[in-house]
Amino acid sequence: MTTVAAVDCGTNSTRLLVADGSGRQLERLMTITRLGQDVDATHRLAEEAVQRTVGVLRRYREVMEHFGVEAVRMTATSAARDATNRDAFLAAARDAVGVDAQLLTGDEEAALSFAGATAELDSAGGPWLVADIGGGSTELASGPRAVDGPGRLQPAAARSIDVGCVRVTERFLRHDPPPSTEVRAARAYVDAMLEETTAALPGLRSADTLVGLAGTVSATARLDLCLPVYDRDVVHHHRLSAAAVSALLGEMATLDVAGRRRRPGMEEERADVIVGGLIVLDALLRHFELAECLVSESDILDGMVMSLLSASP
Repeated sequence: MTTVAAVDCGTNSTRLLVADGSGRQLERLMTITRLGQDVDATHRLAEEAVQRTVGVLRRYREVMEHFGVEAVRMTATSAARDATNRDAFLAAARDAVGVDAQLLTGDEEAALSFAGATAELDSAGGPWLVADIGGGSTELASGPRAVDGPGRLQPAAARSIDVGCVRVTERFLRHDPPPSTEVRAARAYVDAMLEETTAALPGLRSADTLVGLAGTVSATARLDLCLPVYDRDVVHHHRLSAAAVSALLGEMATLDVAGRRRRPGMEEERADVIVGGLIVLDALLRHFELAECLVSESDILDGMVMSLLSASP
């Protein structure tokens, strides 16, 4: 059977999924590389951020060679979309991995996230709103699952918005811990972005279940569970109540980074951006008037693997 791999170069983390021909996971890795460091202000990828990311990509190539990967899909998302010097990064990424990195549009990113997150959900449970909260952007996709070709699951509505844990932190949360004025400004900005988005695309309101993806949501689940060591089986499909998310936002916003790192369940490298991420997650639950978020550890990487396998002869 063909062994495939998906590599995602995100704003906050760089991730790898290796799967066999049936889609079974062989390896899944995540490294916080902060490719989007300062890109919101400078519109350029910092040289040290590029070097961190490319170094991780080289290690991921060794992993792929170990598993005998035959087909690779590599994508770059929000940070690269926003950077004027993205071509230099894309060339370095290609040199490290051996394949071209596809610069996804926000809508393409949303569709892949939707496909990965909903593939194993009972279709009777839809319609869903899938929210992939990244470092630089949040991808929203909603609707019942519809099949568009072999194994391709497409949402009815999709949109990417420029709010993510790194972008919100760098733009608004300048002190440690952030004063209430900064938190209020960040919340007002995210609320306004959501209002604008749903006014333009009211189909996003069709869902009755929020499915949350990516590092912020996973980290919030760990905090909610006070989980000292990441366990995918425990985190995957954990249900985060809106009240729990609001309480965690209130708690994390009053602590400095050192205090957050001491909190049971806190992922150390995410402590400096968790407040920004929680602001986005809390805003989504409030804006769409949903009582809880279903945590999914299946995400854009799974959607990319599905696209590779569906294209295999």
